[in-house]
Amino acid sequence: MDNMSVAGATTIVDGTSYQTDPFASNGSGDLKGKGRQRSSETRRNHAFVADIDYLEETRPFFVKIGQNQNLISALEKLDKELRDAGQAHLISSKTPTTWIGTELTPGNLGLINHGGLPKLIKIPGRYPGFPLSNWWARKYCGNVGISDTVIEFLGLTIVQVSQNQAAVVSDPQNKVFVIKNCGFAAIALQGSYNVLSVIDQTHLPYAIKDTVTGNILGWTHEVKMSSVVDGGQRKDYVVALFLNIPANNCAILQKGDDLELLPAGQHYITNPNVTLRGLYTCGENQLEMPTKDIFTRDQVPVSLTIYLKWQLKEPLKLTKHGYNTPYEALRDKAQSILTQIVAHLDYSSMVKQRTITPEFAEENGDASTAFLDALRTRAMDELLVAATEYGIDLKDLAVIDRQFKGDIAATMDKLTTRALQAQVEAANVDRENSNRVKKEEGALQVAQVTAQARKTQADADAYQVIAAARARAEALQIESTAQAEATRVSAQAEADAILLRTKADAEVRDAFAREMQLRRIEVERVGAFGNKTVFVPTENGAAGGLGSTMAMGLAAGLGNAAK
Repeated sequence: MDNMSVAGATTIVDGTSYQTDPFASNGSGDLKGKGRQRSSETRRNHAFVADIDYLEETRPFFVKIGQNQNLISALEKLDKELRDAGQAHLISSKTPTTWIGTELTPGNLGLINHGGLPKLIKIPGRYPGFPLSNWWARKYCGNVGISDTVIEFLGLTIVQVSQNQAAVVSDPQNKVFVIKNCGFAAIALQGSYNVLSVIDQTHLPYAIKDTVTGNILGWTHEVKMSSVVDGGQRKDYVVALFLNIPANNCAILQKGDDLELLPAGQHYITNPNVTLRGLYTCGENQLEMPTKDIFTRDQVPVSLTIYLKWQLKEPLKLTKHGYNTPYEALRDKAQSILTQIVAHLDYSSMVKQRTITPEFAEENGDASTAFLDALRTRAMDELLVAATEYGIDLKDLAVIDRQFKGDIAATMDKLTTRALQAQVEAANVDRENSNRVKKEEGALQVAQVTAQARKTQADADAYQVIAAARARAEALQIESTAQAEATRVSAQAEADAILLRTKADAEVRDAFAREMQLRRIEVERVGAFGNKTVFVPTENGAAGGLGSTMAMGLAAGLGNAAK
């Protein structure tokens, strides 16, 4: 972050050029018409930010060490100014040797006390002492590094600060200024330049914490200057205040009735007319807060514990109302609102509900919801309006506990406890009855499920038997149809074969062949019935009567034998 370097009698704050407060709307945060949020262009003309840089002022025997100038060139320029003003020169004209004397290595300056005036040796080498060189009224006082941050020697003051460093310096007129990212070399012929402190701006030693939430709001460091007052007493006075404000935090500065918002970053204050009003965090915070004793309508004292969650949006509004922390503003307003609500409620309407939150969704019209309804419809609305006036965004409000006090509360608590016990017992009986009914209903459902399972199994078995019978009938039908078809086909084939043989026999014309065919048929017949078979001629043939006669004779013989 690039910081403006400001100093001098009107110096107040060093820091980034201010932007419009992101948390404030137009016209908000006024304090007697002076604390209004300003644009960055207007802020540059504000008395809180100095326009004159101390190093830009023309001062005798004071040379600035900038980015394009090193210490040696600054000392040569300061030496020229002293010579032109008729003063003793600063850089010694002595030349070094190579064989004996005090050694000055590269990167160092030699310090010589010449009759109480400072002299510097810048050329490395050996410098012999008395009697080899004219060291009358001179004394070699040692070496210092060219890159040292602070060099103070017989009125000569050299300051070179690096990044994140800041040097607090008091000039011969006791004006305090701050050096950052640069340096200077100066000789004070009347008075002196005193380096009061060199600050590491990124690691300030003292942390400022919120006394309520414990959050770190920022870090500070006070630079003090010792002064001799009447009676020769030496006292320390604060001449500069350094601030390191982390992101999402801010500070409020005050000058008379005028307030100014200081954003996050590294800053310092050197004007005694400007005071640090306070540091604030703009992040979310939450806290459980006990209230003072509140009396119900029937004069029973009760203490509530409420939960608050908030975020500070406009610190200038809060400071304008005289509060140092958002917690103080919310605490006072919440106490006032809850006192008004509880004063219109009875003990019995509050004792039934122990945990109370604005998110009470059930609307059952019971007397115990009176506190909830009042909290939801009144406390939240009024506290939101008040918080907005203080620049606070109230995120949540809940009453998480209450404690009743006094003898009346103890007596009523016993009565209420008995009533609650009776309710609990009744609820337990109802619960047992309900459990029994549910148990019987469960057994009935189990029986119904078992019967249904059995019925389903019987239906499955019957269907299986029917399906098997139907399958057997269909198989028998198919088998009968197949056998009948096979018989028909066989008979048809046999008839066709007989017809073919008959046709073949009819077509035989030779008598011998016919005789041979008859004999083959006879052979086949005898082979078919056996060689002991007697063939009887039919009645239509020449011996037709012989067959019946033989049969009658055989039957008569059998009859006699039987007798």
